[in-house]
Amino acid sequence: MDDVGEPTMDTGTVNGTSTTTVGRDEAAAFALPGSALKGVGSRPFGIYVHVPFCATRCGYCDFNTYTAGELGTSASPQSWMEGLRRELDLAAEMTGAPAVDTVFVGGGTPSLLGGDGLSDVLGAVRSSFGIAKGAEVTTESNPESTSPEFFERLRAGGFTRISLGMQSAAQHVLKVLDRTHTPGRAVAAAQEARAAGFEHVNLDLIYGTPGERDEDLDLSLDAVLSAGVDHVSAYALIVEDGTALARKVRRGELPAPDDDVLASRYERIDARLADAGLTWYEVSNWASADAATGESRCRHNLGYWDDGDWWGAGPGAHSHVGGVRWWNVKHPARYADQLAAGSLPVGGSEQLTAEDVHVERVMLTARLRTGLAVAELDAAEQRAAETVVADGLLVRQGEHLVLTDRGRLLADAVVRTVLR
Repeated sequence: MDDVGEPTMDTGTVNGTSTTTVGRDEAAAFALPGSALKGVGSRPFGIYVHVPFCATRCGYCDFNTYTAGELGTSASPQSWMEGLRRELDLAAEMTGAPAVDTVFVGGGTPSLLGGDGLSDVLGAVRSSFGIAKGAEVTTESNPESTSPEFFERLRAGGFTRISLGMQSAAQHVLKVLDRTHTPGRAVAAAQEARAAGFEHVNLDLIYGTPGERDEDLDLSLDAVLSAGVDHVSAYALIVEDGTALARKVRRGELPAPDDDVLASRYERIDARLADAGLTWYEVSNWASADAATGESRCRHNLGYWDDGDWWGAGPGAHSHVGGVRWWNVKHPARYADQLAAGSLPVGGSEQLTAEDVHVERVMLTARLRTGLAVAELDAAEQRAAETVVADGLLVRQGEHLVLTDRGRLLADAVVRTVLR
């Protein structure tokens, strides 16, 4: 998955919320309470669409994705699309079909659907909900499954933003990650997207891969800056349990990422991007905001970070509306079957308490350049925050607390200190 697309943190684990797993009968009866639906449409409303298909599985990836060999005949893009249309119709019926401010198609590899397939996805959203004027409409794409014609079709179909998975410009780094695209293809794809009329293009980097050198990172940053994009996402490599990369690290075939190296790489990325006019607005995201490109931050992701409403459609997708969170069953075949039977494919849900909302608000807004509102904190938390300010990890700007450069390296520790 490139950019951010959909929150991946396990908030149920972090904040202690008890989650509820539901069976088929309960899923059929899933409904949002009136308290959650109150105000829907007055807050930003987004749609996330999860495309679960990949040509190959990258060694570091633990997302809910499937290759053709893994699925066999149990599911297909056609059955997925039929299910998606049904889910969007049910979602519109439940929520009152507010006009959608942002759409984000992620995965998986959405570009495997081709320009026509992705235009059909957007058409399904438009048919069920309607899309607000000036909406941001993003799709992730693998550079190898794009072309000038692909981008032209997306532009004509109503997409406004492209996010490309570059990860690195060094061949040996891509090999460790099991990425299939050639080093120069991501930059070429970004330039093709710009030529097709996309003002907003993101390139996605991963840093800290075993074997990556400073010169490899510099090569990647040189490539990013040569592409003329207005947004960059950069994530430290995380070795996720159950992945091929984790097995190699466990066997000693590859070293685990080093925290000191990751910190050094992050500082290198931030300095290079800042010099080029790309400013951080979230710990892992940088954007330009000059007169030529206008607002370049990802509005869809800001909806997650600012506690907005969104419906996640597709296998394994997560949703949040008015303090209720739920998630779909993961397997594409089960997803399609439940929708064919007339029920939402809900796998579990949780009602957030006031404390849950507070904890998540602190966790997420603390990572933003706009900072954490002091008014969000109780007296004990404000005293804890003062110690973090004294340590040089936060700085007060008006009525907000903003991470310093060093604080961004320790953002999780800052949040834990404030919330303890």
